[in-house]
Amino acid sequence: MGDARTPVRRRRLVPWAVVGLWLAALVLVGPLAGKFGEVQQNRAVDYLPDSADSTQVARIQDELPGGESTDLVLVYHRDGGLSAADRETAAAQITEVESAYELTDTPRGVPSADGGTLMYPVSSTRPGQDEEARDAFVDGVREIADGTGGLSVEVGGPGALGTDMGKVFETIDGTLLLATLGVVTVLLVLIYRSPFLWLVPLTVAGVAAALAMAAGYGLHELLDVTVTGQSGGIMTVLVLGAGTDYALLLVSRYREELRRHEHPYDAMRAALRGCGPAILASSGTVAAGLLCLLAADLNSSSGMGPVGMIGVLAALVAMTTLLPAVLVLLGRRVFWPLVPAFGSAPKARRSLFAAMGTSAARRPAAVLVGGGLLLGALALGTLNLTGDLKQEDSFTDRPESITAMATLAEEYPERSSRPLTVMAPTDRADAVLAKTRTTEGVADATAVRDGEGWTEISVFATAAPETAGETRTIETLRDTLDDHGAHVGGLSAQQLDLADSESRDRKVIVPLVLAAVFVILMVLLRSLVAPLLLLAAVVAVWGAALGIGGLVFEPLLGFAGTDPGLGLLSFVFLVALGVDYGIFLLHRMREESLNGAEPEAAALTALRTTGGVIASAGVVLAATFAVLTTLPLVGLVELGFVIAVGVLLDTFLVRTYLVTTASVLLRRRLWWPGRLSRAPEPVPRDRRPEPV
Repeated sequence: MGDARTPVRRRRLVPWAVVGLWLAALVLVGPLAGKFGEVQQNRAVDYLPDSADSTQVARIQDELPGGESTDLVLVYHRDGGLSAADRETAAAQITEVESAYELTDTPRGVPSADGGTLMYPVSSTRPGQDEEARDAFVDGVREIADGTGGLSVEVGGPGALGTDMGKVFETIDGTLLLATLGVVTVLLVLIYRSPFLWLVPLTVAGVAAALAMAAGYGLHELLDVTVTGQSGGIMTVLVLGAGTDYALLLVSRYREELRRHEHPYDAMRAALRGCGPAILASSGTVAAGLLCLLAADLNSSSGMGPVGMIGVLAALVAMTTLLPAVLVLLGRRVFWPLVPAFGSAPKARRSLFAAMGTSAARRPAAVLVGGGLLLGALALGTLNLTGDLKQEDSFTDRPESITAMATLAEEYPERSSRPLTVMAPTDRADAVLAKTRTTEGVADATAVRDGEGWTEISVFATAAPETAGETRTIETLRDTLDDHGAHVGGLSAQQLDLADSESRDRKVIVPLVLAAVFVILMVLLRSLVAPLLLLAAVVAVWGAALGIGGLVFEPLLGFAGTDPGLGLLSFVFLVALGVDYGIFLLHRMREESLNGAEPEAAALTALRTTGGVIASAGVVLAATFAVLTTLPLVGLVELGFVIAVGVLLDTFLVRTYLVTTASVLLRRRLWWPGRLSRAPEPVPRDRRPEPV
């Protein structure tokens, strides 16, 4: 078995050296990992492309005296109408706010038509771009604005919304990490049926997460890569999910090799030779798919590409170096109570996947057509997906800023409570202001401040925020004011630019991902037909998963919209991650064919030998993404749901039945135009490759 040829000294020193290098690396990167959360940018404008009109407005605001303004709206409301005492309370609190903070102008109350509500727009440039200063300002105003005796007081507006959103993102990293670790722990205990073994891959995954966070911080500092709370959370899920998948494949093969090799070191070498290429190819596919996001127009999406890639590569490096070293040092006893003894045979058990494969092979055409029709029927659910998600509907539990927005929309139907911002060259400000006031859909416009050659104009539309009417007003303003060199921004304009950029990115990124994955599969499988089969399968899974989302999001969960980025991000992750399992299955199928097996036998053997591991890996990956559904942001809930459902569909329907039956029907044509597509030549036994 080669055990005697491996020097004893190497068996002892190499694993310790690897562990020592990792400990040294952790000492170096540990402080950097702690800074990862500090570089996350969660302002709406941080997600937008540099070319967007609203991005230009935000940058000009930063250059004006005082920098970017923090705009709030204090909403005083009483059912049945405000009393004189309520108005006095409101005036006194506004005076206290004005004396406590440096405001850009004296707030003036705007009563509603029925007299039940009084709103005070409040603005300050003091916080600037400092998110901590902004949060302190918002929290301070909320402490002052307090209602009693049935008087409702809410603090809303873009500044308050930013603070509420920031508080959610502050908790995401820690909550997501702990929840994901808990889910993975439970699944690993059930899969390994050992009180100790689960600790090893879980600990290594934690080390990989620290490495990924340090590398993510370095990406931001060295290359100015945009890191958002969303991309940071996705990176955590990728490290733990993909890392655990790689660990499952490696440990499964290592357990098998321990029965053939006397020494764990030699068994691990054989295991790495056997499954290492498949793990490397699968991680390379995911990394390539994520890197395609660099072509995205949105800063958040283009930043997620390298950040996600770092997570996958950190998982790959840790699971192919640190995990093997630790397992070798712990020896066979880590598998207790099911210790694989040298020379023993595995316990014969009836394979569920062998039975499933045999049943599918009896009528492969019927199974393939039936499965395809099922996926197609599920994909019809996408017709039930609602329009783009509005800011006010983006939280699962509405914070104060959102309830204030709802109150304003109900009480002030004649005008928007959320201002648009027009930035005009100062020498044309008067003309821009005049044109703005006469633009259809504009209720009011006021020059707020100027400096650095620009004048800021606050504009209120007649339509409610993020409605078709307000969108028409924004587009009309941009068309009307473009000749004057003015820009139109603000929160609603940012949401409009976000949706437009997402639409453009889908048209660019989807073909790029398909092309990149196809090239990698073609090189790995040495075929044109097999890659096309896998890509068709994962695209069908993506459509079906989105369709199930359409049947669940609004009818069952009550979501009032779909995140604009859901289609693109779910496509990238489902294609890249779904192809992983196809690689494990077809790579094994190809090796069985090289060993002389007939096409049907090769397909069924590949399913029988890899089905259990792929199923375990799929369940773990789906569970890690499902953790996203526990977060308070609708966009992340939708993304986690679609990816988790897609991974499960891919694992238990597409890989098990559809890819297997398609392979049986295609026979050797599956490997066209490679040599496996032609009549096989006998392969000498001593030249046959070891199976994966």
